[in-house]
Order: sequence, then C-alpha cells, then structure tokens
Amino acid sequence: MILVLGGTGEARALAAELVARGVHVVSSLAGRVANPRLPLGEVRVGGFGGPDGLARWLAENHVEAVVDATHPFAERIGASAFEGTRAAGVPLLRLQRPGWQAGPGDEWHWVNSLDEAADKSTELGERIFLTSGRQGLAAFARCTRAWFLVRCVDPPEPPLPPRIEILLDRGPYDLDGESALLRDHRIDVLVTKDSGGTMTTAKLRAARERGIPVVVVKRPDRPETTTVEDVPAAVAWVSAMLKA
Repeated sequence: MILVLGGTGEARALAAELVARGVHVVSSLAGRVANPRLPLGEVRVGGFGGPDGLARWLAENHVEAVVDATHPFAERIGASAFEGTRAAGVPLLRLQRPGWQAGPGDEWHWVNSLDEAADKSTELGERIFLTSGRQGLAAFARCTRAWFLVRCVDPPEPPLPPRIEILLDRGPYDLDGESALLRDHRIDVLVTKDSGGTMTTAKLRAARERGIPVVVVKRPDRPETTTVEDVPAAVAWVSAMLKA
C-alpha cells in the first residue's frame, strides 16, 4: 500500500497514475474543504493524531511508502509526515511543485508571513485582492482602512477585516477573467502565497499587465527529505520502492 497525503492537483494526478498501474493507493485528505475533489482509489478524511498516530497507522496498515503531496504551506502535516515515517521506518517522498519566480514587468514584494503581508499590502494600496486562503484572514482583521476582496473555496470564519467582500470560487482561472476581476473591483494590490503551479498563475499575469504590485508570502521551511517536482518523478520513485 502507498499512502498519498493529498489535497492538491498533483496528489490527485499521482493517485490516478498509480491506480492505473494497479497500485493500492490510499489518499489522505485533511478535511478542511467542504466538498473536495476526490482522487481515484481509496480515500480517508481527517488527521492521524500527530506523528505518533501516523506511525501507528502506517504499521497497522503495512504501508510500503508515503508521498507527501500536500500544499506547500501545509506546514504541520509536513512535519508530522517526516516524524511519523521516520518513527515507523517507512520511506517518505515530498512531491512539491516549483515556486513562482517574478519576471520582467512584475513588482513583487516578498514577505515571511501573513502578518507582514498585511502590513506591506496596506502600505501599497487601499483596495486589496486577498488570495491567500481563508484560514489566514485573521492577520488582516486589524486593517480597518483598506477594503478587501477575498477569494476562497469555502466561507471564512471571523475574525475578518471590517471592509470585505467574499468571493467563493475555485480555480483554475484564466487571464481574461482575472483581468476583469481586478478592473471591476479597482484592485490596486494583490496578496498571494507562493503556492506555485499553473492553476492560479493567471492572477499574476493580470497584475503584471495592469501594473499592480503583488505581495508574495514565502513558503515555510520543510524538513529535508527526498523531493521531486512533478508526478512522473514521483511515479518513478514509488515504482522503485515497490520493487525494492
């Protein structure tokens, strides 16, 4: 059995490829999204009870290898995967999409946290497009003068900025739609995390074309482990583990 810690497009693609090859795959989802896109194969929802709980689950289910294909900002899950697999003696692979890089014409401001993003974005403008996820909105609740357009999959919970409009939507997004969104809402600052990948890059291109500054939250550090950047490389690693 292969355990895929998922929730990302890469995790779904990996599960589909492994299932097609006849591999027994269990995909684990955190359960933070109300209606997640489910991968092929067996699916479990919810945590394991920390690293110790994960180690027990791996042993009880005779897991041969684990692929951590969670979001680049799923810091807690990544730490549990590293500690739990090490305790259980199970090989671990990190499947992580490459981060974004600024290009010609981009005005990007890199910050280390959402708190820093709140400070920087309100320095740069007054109508801010927040695409950093619903769970980090508390960092912006103290920003009383700026107006925020917040896009997320599920409704956020307070505390929230006092001047806010919620847009419930799920990617991928295209350039025309993102440009229209920035124009119609008179956005003058974009805030995002360095999620990487192509599904949400249209907003970055739209910001470049409209001359809008972008505040980008850097990825958190992850424990050092074997890492690949795409699904084919992950499939090759799993295949090697199963033959070992």
